[in-house]
Parts: sequence; structure tokens; C-alpha cells
Amino acid sequence: MLEKKRHQRQRNDGPEGTRTAARPTMRLSGALPEERVPVVLEVHPDEDYALLDSGDGRKLEQYGPYRIIRPEGQAIWRPAWDGAEWAKADAVFTGDLDEEGMGRWRFPRTSLGETWPMRFDGMNYLGRFTSFRHVGVFPEQASHWKHMETLIEAARRPVKVLNLFAYTGLASLVAARAGAQVTHVDASKKAVTWARENQEVAGLSDRPIRWIVEDAQKFAEREARRGNGYDIILLDPPAYGRGPKGEVWQLFEHLPNLIEVCRSILSPKPLAVVLTAYSIRASSFAMHTLMRDAFAGMGGCVESGELVIREKSAGRRLSTSLFSRWVTQ
Repeated sequence: MLEKKRHQRQRNDGPEGTRTAARPTMRLSGALPEERVPVVLEVHPDEDYALLDSGDGRKLEQYGPYRIIRPEGQAIWRPAWDGAEWAKADAVFTGDLDEEGMGRWRFPRTSLGETWPMRFDGMNYLGRFTSFRHVGVFPEQASHWKHMETLIEAARRPVKVLNLFAYTGLASLVAARAGAQVTHVDASKKAVTWARENQEVAGLSDRPIRWIVEDAQKFAEREARRGNGYDIILLDPPAYGRGPKGEVWQLFEHLPNLIEVCRSILSPKPLAVVLTAYSIRASSFAMHTLMRDAFAGMGGCVESGELVIREKSAGRRLSTSLFSRWVTQ
């Protein structure tokens, strides 16, 4: 949610031992799903989050009470606001370690704590100044969250959601709040601990969320062997990652197999599979074609494009990521 180098989250996205190359597969038969391309899903400024301004390789954001400056490689234009507005920032990510051990953040006004309260759509959670640029939430994902919430509420039946590469859990919390049973999977114990803290802060401790610290692909394959199924599957994989034993995740190499496994663990009445891809050199049509092929014979529709954030200062759109999602309706 922003040029996201997801492998910098210090997540362990590989299985135990050396990851082997994805198994060869045959193209599935059957009619391809309908398609909608390109689709642009846009997030606008609100009281919880706003992209205030951007330019010269940086972005000025408002997260709850704080103004934050972070690098943004895609902001190749000039800022719309003058330097005085940017100087009001509470936190600046510089990439330089300071003597106080505050990591890569500089606080020009007042030294801030590591965690701080934030909100999304009336739901409380914790932001955190991490040493790898991110703050625990990716605002452009709000488009997916609201779509998922609508699907869950409209289903009028028990819905099971699998959230792979789930990070700090905002998607899991939104799904649980809407009434779904959620399985949250991330290979980083630290990220899952943070996500569980967010569940407490959000006041959703009584909601059914299963927290799993494990490699996403390994977990999905085990669920397939067990015959378990899910109505909605979310995938937010890194472009590249390393596991605890040096194993490597390469999105282009391993994603096709993972998508096929995800198809195999869909319930008899599935609702959606949502894929988001950050920091990759590809067109959204690459993700789109992969998803249409993977869901051949399943009906529904694959819609693909970009997630963007509308800027407050000049109304420009900042593209953050590619997405592709298969939906049954």
C-alpha cells in the first residue's frame, strides 16, 4: 500500500530446505473466464490516510496523526506543494542509521515511538516505523478489502478466507469483521505477532482467525492434500524473498504453481482469488493471462490492472502495484 520491495519485510517466504523449481504443468482445458482489462482501482484521500503530495522520487503521506516522507521511485514529476509543506513532516525515511538506533527513520520535530495508533474504516490498528521503509499498512489495498467485504456480506452464508503472505493482517481483520472465518499465513513470526496485536487493538479478539507461521506455498500444498477448501483466497507475494535456510522465492518462477494449487483448494462455491504484485518488471497483462489460464473451465471473470492512489495536492494518480483477480460474478 508505493514501491514495495516486499522481500525487505524480513519475511521468510520459502519452505524449509532449498526451494526446488516449480513442477512442469500442462495448460488447463476449458473455456477461459470472461475478462475486464485494464481496470484501475483507485484510493482517494480520507481522514485515515492521504497521499498529500509526491514528486522528485518521494511521497508525502498522512497516516492518522503523522505526516511521513518516504522514497517513491515512480514519482518522477515535480512536487505540487512547496518545501514549507514538506517541512511539516513528522517522520522521514532516509536510509541512514542514526546514533540512537532509530533505524532508517529521522524525526525532524519530535522523537516518536516505534508504534502508533491508526484507523481504517472505523477499525483501529497499529502502525510501526520499521527499518525497511514500510509502516504496516498498504493503503491501496483498501480497494481489495472493500470488494472482499462486499462479497462476504452478500454471500449470506459462512465464508472461509485464506490470506497468504498476509503480513500485518489488515485484510484478515476486514474479512473477520465482515463475518468470515479467516486463515492468516505468513512465514514471519514477527509479522504474525504484529497482526495478532492488531486483532486486539481492533477489538476483534472474538472473531475466528487462525494464525499460521509458515511458508505460503507449503501451507497451500498441505491444505490440498487434506482436502480443505476456501471461498476467497488472497495472495500478496514478494517479487523475491529468502527463507530462514537460504531458500529462494522468485515470483516469476514459483507463482504459476502456487496459483494452480490455490485453484485446487477452492470450495465448491468459490467467490474470488485476488493476486497483487509489487515491484516487478511486467505488464498487468502478464498476471491477467496467468490467471485466465489458471481458471480455465471455472467460468466467472478475470479483471486485471493497477492499484493507484489519488494525490490530494494536484489530483495526480500514483500507481503502486499490479493486480489480477478472478471472481465468480
